[in-house]
Amino acid sequence: QVQLVESGGGLVQPGGSLRISCAASGTFSSYGMGWFRQAPGKEREFVGAISWIDGAIYYGDSVRGRFTLSRDNAKNTIYLQMNSLKPEDTAVYYCAAPRSGVGVTTRSALYTYWGQGTRVTVST
Repeated sequence: QVQLVESGGGLVQPGGSLRISCAASGTFSSYGMGWFRQAPGKEREFVGAISWIDGAIYYGDSVRGRFTLSRDNAKNTIYLQMNSLKPEDTAVYYCAAPRSGVGVTTRSALYTYWGQGTRVTVST
């Protein structure tokens, strides 16, 4: 079984920064991990993903240039550094991983494992 645990969410002012983390444990053999977010009343949105195969990193259009995804192989952990945060970034952020042997994608339906989510609120 794979377990994903997010941490680091909280309240931040517009223009501020925040880093959230996702630690993976268990028998983990996916080919990458991704971040999604879901705001109240909206569909789940792709934020970013990182591939273990070639190290490629992908970002959603709304966060590209402001968010940076990275990983720590030794800790089986990925990070999402969020800068220049806007109120519209307010959401619950989820990390996800595809099943064993499957690569990352922008489509949430193709991810098998999900964390419990961490809430990020951007407000004054």
